[in-house]
Amino acid sequence: MSVDVLLGLQWGDEGKGKIVDVLTPEYSVVARFQGGPNAGHTLEFEGIKHVLHTIPSGIFRKETMNIVGNGVVIDPVTLKKEIDALLKMNVEVNKLLFISRKAHVIIPTHRLLDAASEASKGKEKIGSTLRGIGPTYMDKTGRNGLRVGDIEAADFMERYSRLRNKHIELLNHMEFDYSLDELEGPFFEAIEEMRKLNFVDSEYLINTQIRAHRSILAEGAQGSLLDIDFGSYPFVTSSNTITAGACTGLGIAPGKIGKVFGIFKAYCTRVGSGPFPTELHDATGEAIRQAGREFGATTGRPRRCGWLDLPALKYTIMINGVTDLIMTKPDVLSGFDTIQVCTQYKIDGKVIDYMPFDVVNAKIDPVYTPLKGWKKDLTGITKEEDFPAELKSYIQFLESELNVPVSIVSVGPDRVQTIRRELNYKTETVLH
Repeated sequence: MSVDVLLGLQWGDEGKGKIVDVLTPEYSVVARFQGGPNAGHTLEFEGIKHVLHTIPSGIFRKETMNIVGNGVVIDPVTLKKEIDALLKMNVEVNKLLFISRKAHVIIPTHRLLDAASEASKGKEKIGSTLRGIGPTYMDKTGRNGLRVGDIEAADFMERYSRLRNKHIELLNHMEFDYSLDELEGPFFEAIEEMRKLNFVDSEYLINTQIRAHRSILAEGAQGSLLDIDFGSYPFVTSSNTITAGACTGLGIAPGKIGKVFGIFKAYCTRVGSGPFPTELHDATGEAIRQAGREFGATTGRPRRCGWLDLPALKYTIMINGVTDLIMTKPDVLSGFDTIQVCTQYKIDGKVIDYMPFDVVNAKIDPVYTPLKGWKKDLTGITKEEDFPAELKSYIQFLESELNVPVSIVSVGPDRVQTIRRELNYKTETVLH
């Protein structure tokens, strides 16, 4: 049995949580493979909105095993809050959730280092969520980290103190005021709650599930354009958000990857700093922001908004090996007379259709193709044949440009507002 992967193709916030929730009935296992509490996966059903930061989005399905893989970094305090909210909804967390012993733990001083580092950058801030993600991954690669399995060790406090004291030495060299005591109390309370959970050697668990021919969905966090290697560096996250990250973040062989579901919005958004070639700084951008409720699920920050960027989308489709596209939020664009789609970039008079190396410093002028907008409210549509002709044309245009079928269209936040398309589309490989 292969492992299907679901991930975002833009700068995050594409709607991954909802789609995982919709697809979960087809899978026995849902596994998170990277990122941490900087992710905010929003699910909405039965009139209730749920935001998950660490726990896989399959947790609301009673027969689904949910695995937090070794590639994830975990803040015990955030995890405890998530679990407390789930328990109030009678979700059987202890039955459904399994956490890798090799996942790294975010400790209070990681968060302090994150805040101190971001504060020191001034105008060069990368837009960190200040959750301690970066410093935790730095300790992981620096071979200093604290892992979930360490919580089970008799000398856990000694291991914790060594790492904390190392961080304090670093903080003493930075001009940053902080109070550690008020952070450590909730942290150790959360650690005690974590001890009640299922700690597992997740690489063995997930490969046992593969051999047992159980269907598995790997759930990505953030977006491909935030990948540490292939994103808009240095305005990126600290992990590999692409398909390859599912292999290292779960311990599965590349040959075990099956379908790759790539999710994208019908437009683009970004939170924090960094390049955004199609960003709109006008009333149109604000109209998209308000219609799409584009405010961060984790931070509450307003998202930057702009038109769809096909050179960027082609890039992330390529590096992920996307087999199926899933489009979200076309309902937000209802009412526009014209919808622009960026098909090329113009840099120093040269027109290109790919992402350049120095996307951060290059002055990019997007080259747009205008498409006719749709006036119809999409949120009540339940089948593809009821799509307005303009939306059908929009989808056909994207498929012809991207050479990958759009298999699912989401027309609202609720799980029932999801339409699967009848595909007669044949993909072909296009080399540039």
